[in-house]
Parts: sequence; structure tokens; C-alpha cells
Amino acid sequence: MCGQTAAFTLVRDGVRNIRVIDRSARGREGPWGTYARMDTLRSPKHLTGPDLGFPALTFRAWYEAQHGADGWQRLYKIATSDWLAYLLWVRDTVPIAIENGVEATLIDLGQGFVRAELSGPGGAETVYARKVVLAGGRDGAGAPYAPPFPSLEHPPQVARGRIFHSCDSIDFARFKGGKIGVLGASASAFDNAAVALETGAAQVSLFSRRPHLPQINKSKWTVFPGFFHGYADLDDAQRWQIYTYIFDEAVPPPHESVLRCDRHAGFRIHFAEPWIDVIPAADGVTVVTPKARYSFDAVILATGFAVDLAQRPELARLHDRIALWADRISPQEASRHPEAARYPYLGPGFELVERTPGTAPDLQHIHCFNAGSTMSHAALAGDIPGLAFGANRLSRAIARSLFAASAEVLQGTLHAHDDRELEPTPYFLAR
Repeated sequence: MCGQTAAFTLVRDGVRNIRVIDRSARGREGPWGTYARMDTLRSPKHLTGPDLGFPALTFRAWYEAQHGADGWQRLYKIATSDWLAYLLWVRDTVPIAIENGVEATLIDLGQGFVRAELSGPGGAETVYARKVVLAGGRDGAGAPYAPPFPSLEHPPQVARGRIFHSCDSIDFARFKGGKIGVLGASASAFDNAAVALETGAAQVSLFSRRPHLPQINKSKWTVFPGFFHGYADLDDAQRWQIYTYIFDEAVPPPHESVLRCDRHAGFRIHFAEPWIDVIPAADGVTVVTPKARYSFDAVILATGFAVDLAQRPELARLHDRIALWADRISPQEASRHPEAARYPYLGPGFELVERTPGTAPDLQHIHCFNAGSTMSHAALAGDIPGLAFGANRLSRAIARSLFAASAEVLQGTLHAHDDRELEPTPYFLAR
């Protein structure tokens, strides 16, 4: 969603010498056709973003073309499968050419440009780009997070078939009639629990370290134009204060996901019961908590994604040169909020910033348009409400930068410009 919207914005703004790559197959990019296991989106149906303000490209226009105005009025929330189909329709309608099955394996700096090593169906390839946009979604600035359980420090082979992250491909039918343990109380925790129950699991136990579910989604407060436009202009202390508060408050699961689980007799929640260890075996998984030991046929870690540039293989040569929020706050604050401290500290156009000034100035040619941008720019590169704000800011920053870098060359085209408006009249003067 972020990658194709960024490409759409760049093309609209006249930046057309671009390539858009995704390592996944068409329709498998991002979560919508893979690990997004909710029935509907959390967002209200009227929100816009991928359309960039073109009414004919909104979800409503797409939906009404198939189901009519009455169908739109009857629609409660957007089905996840419909959102995927809509995104693909926008891509084809604009159109945006996506090279599927192509992965960026290494990104490095040149002299005034970025070098990207690609791998795809045609083999290895080296691309030299003036700008690179990283739009890899929730894990685009890190990786799926799994707690460091003692027994999984060197996991045995059997763990692969019984211990999953919520973003993994899971054959739920394999555990029909069995018992599943889920760690976490997020939307993905409840959605995975629901699919397991609907596929025939006899019992699903969800564990939360909190004494109750988070109650208020504080990030909803941020959804107004003044915040989206102005947040990045606040000073570091204000931005740090706002988003560490939002992160600490956590996000409640959608009530639809909770009710989806609660209707099953085999569903139960264990509050204030974190997992201490997860011990896999050939015939099941043992979960150890401060209160008891539990046996499951499989467990799912619905523990989200970590923002940690060191876990991005394509940034192996760069991550230790990139400024993080930890470099802009006190050690005490970094210790209090270690996850927020790992976010990259970005410039006004989502560009990476040098950790040590003067050591890697060409980092400014790499733009982080994924979940890693949240501390610096708010949720403009992932959540639907802020998507158009973010894509516009990114594209205009790139267009300005490219123009400034080419200003001297472009001046020559100014002098050569020869639009002979008066040629059909007797007042025309040849140059």
C-alpha cells in the first residue's frame, strides 16, 4: 500500500524514471492477502488515502461501481479481501508497474547516488539510483518480534512446525480438535485465535501480561490534518513525549475481533500471565508462566514487529551510520523507552540522517517510508488516514531535491525554451 501510493505520488509530481520492486508475488505484497486474518479493516469505510484525492479512485467509487449506492450504504466496514482487490485495481488503473519477485539484497552509498543490488527472475542486477524509497511496511525497518525464551535460543527443528509468529503462514486445519496457545492481546492475537477456533481448534488460550485489555486507542486522536501536517515540525522533546505516550498506552483490539473469539466456548483469556519459556517437542509445546505450565499442540506469538535497522539485511553496510532517536535523547529516556529509541531519526522528507555529521552525507538519498518513520513523522507510512499526507510530503521532498541538484543543467533548458506564441501574427520576431 505504501510503496504503490508513493510511486503514484512521484509519477503525479513528474518523477517518472522510477522502478518499483517487491519480492512477493502479485497480491501477496503486504498483509492483506497473507497474514491479515481479520474479517474487516479496523478503519471506517469512508477513509481515503491510496486515491490521493482523485474521487474516481476512492474505495467508495470502486465499491459503488460493483454494488451500487445502496450497497455502499449497507456496507459496515471494508472486507480485508475487498481492500486487497481495491489496491490492485488502483495499481492497474493509474497504472503503476510493479516488478514482482524482485528483492533488494543490499543497499550502499556511492558519490551522490545510491547503489542497490537486486535479485530476481532475471538474476542479479546492480541499480544506481539518485533516490531510494524503503516502503517495506510493518517490518520494513526491522523484523517480526519474538521474545527471547531460554528454550528457543537454539530452537530444535520441531519448533518450526509448532511455534509460529502471527505473520507466518499457518495451516490451522492441521490443529483441528487441538489446543492452541496465543501470546499477546493485540488485534493480530485475537484474529489468529478466531481463525484457529473457526477452523476447528477445540481450545484457544490467549495470554496477556497486562491485567486487562488496553481500553483507548490514543492514536485515533492524531487523525486530523493539523496533527499530520504539524507533528514533524515539533521539537524532538515534544515528538518524543507524544509518541512514547501513545506507544505506552497500547492499542485495544477491535471489538469485532474480540466478539469473534468470545462466541466460541473454547476461548479463554489469561490476564496478568506473561510467558517465561516456550519448550517445543515432537508432540506439542509446553508454555511456562509464573502461575503454571500449559501443554498445547501449537503456539502463536502475536508479538508484533520490532523496529531495528540492524535486522534489515539490505542495510547491513549502513545501519550503524544511521541516526536513531537514541542519539537525540538522554540515556535515561532511551532506557525507559528502548523500543522507541531504536526508531530511525528522519529528516523532513523521510530521509535518513547521519549518526555522525560528515561521515555519510549521501544517506539523505534514502527515504524511510515505512513503520520506522512513526517517531519522526507520525503514522503517515502505514495507517490509511495519514497515507496521502505522508506520500505527498515524501514526493514533494524528492521532487524539490532532484530539482535543486539539477538546477544548473535545467537553466540551459530555460534559455533554449522557444515557445513561438506570436508566430501566426504579423508581430512575430524571429530569434
